[in-house]
Amino acid sequence: MTDSNPATKTAAVREKPPAQATPAGVQTINWTHQDQPVSAIWHSENGWTPPKRCIVADDTMTADTAYRYASEGVGLIWTGDFQNARQLLQALGRRTAKRRSKYTDMPYPDRFHQVRLARAQRARTLGMLLMPVEANHVLKQRRAPDVTEACLAAYGQDKHGYVVPMSELLGVISAFEWRKKGVHIPALHASIHAHYGVFAPVRAEYLDLIMRAKLGHTELAFDIGTGTGVIAALLAQRGVERVVATDSSPKAIECARENIRALKLENQIKLRTVDLFPEGRADLIVCNPPWLPGRPASNLEHAIYDQDQRMLRGLLNGAHEHLNAQGEVWLILSDLAEHLKLRSRADLLALFDDAGLDVIERLDTRPVHPKSKDEEDPLADARKLEVTSLWRLQIQEEN
Repeated sequence: MTDSNPATKTAAVREKPPAQATPAGVQTINWTHQDQPVSAIWHSENGWTPPKRCIVADDTMTADTAYRYASEGVGLIWTGDFQNARQLLQALGRRTAKRRSKYTDMPYPDRFHQVRLARAQRARTLGMLLMPVEANHVLKQRRAPDVTEACLAAYGQDKHGYVVPMSELLGVISAFEWRKKGVHIPALHASIHAHYGVFAPVRAEYLDLIMRAKLGHTELAFDIGTGTGVIAALLAQRGVERVVATDSSPKAIECARENIRALKLENQIKLRTVDLFPEGRADLIVCNPPWLPGRPASNLEHAIYDQDQRMLRGLLNGAHEHLNAQGEVWLILSDLAEHLKLRSRADLLALFDDAGLDVIERLDTRPVHPKSKDEEDPLADARKLEVTSLWRLQIQEEN
């Protein structure tokens, strides 16, 4: 490819007016093509604002030129070959990669915060390569795949068209393939299918803890933050008579409903769209909250970061009102936050004590997911020490 100024390109950009007026309250992205203003709806699941300046880009743009523009916050409206855009995105990724050695001398938690900041900046730079999508999720670029089903599953119906960061669009495509394939859960003898934006149960070690924990006769259990519904299904598999699974995300509830229906567990498991607890009391409360204290930078990070430990505190402090006598709370939590110096073990035990809960048993396992073995990860030394635990908690007896 040759280097040239994309602002003077004459590549065709479809400028026909949308079939319907732009919905009120949505963000738009604007650029100029052949001295004519062009506007489209802006779509970003990461919650990014549209770039203030955009230019048209195509196959003649070199990776160095694209990187220079992207680093300056200039959006690149892609009108060229779709597969060439993939290659360009990979080239941008190589230019934004940071070596692990840059961080190894930093103590925690400073290293964690710097790595997270660098990854966010890298993602934002890569997010400057933008893909126009026509109404009904149709791509018109050369050699573009049919993304209609994937985008429909992630975004819902669309009648207007939009512009989306290519990195996000590729994430939607990948998530849809994962959704179709599913994640096999040996204990269920079946697969769980995660919808876009719902955390997939790829870390099987915490599911093994669910199967190992001592469980007596249990009439009713609450699964708090059910996500795909996998924990509720495992509890039903273990003989819990009734499970009420909750989540504040309608996407998660719909995902869980689909999985539970496929497993034919509708009579045992009921779903509620609520924040934390449903009404009533249960013999068992199970929760796998986000493992890291911190502010989510996007909607997709809510499964990882728990701002001000709101969900963890809410679960522990609400146990008294929602647990039957002699009932248990099963808290599934990684200690990665402790190795990153984001929370100490003493802090966690203090949260238990403040909530009036005693530890009756802790089951541990080590992660086997790929990140735990990635030597290039700047956080590799912390990940090698990580242990995932199931804490069995009971209400403290009154003196």
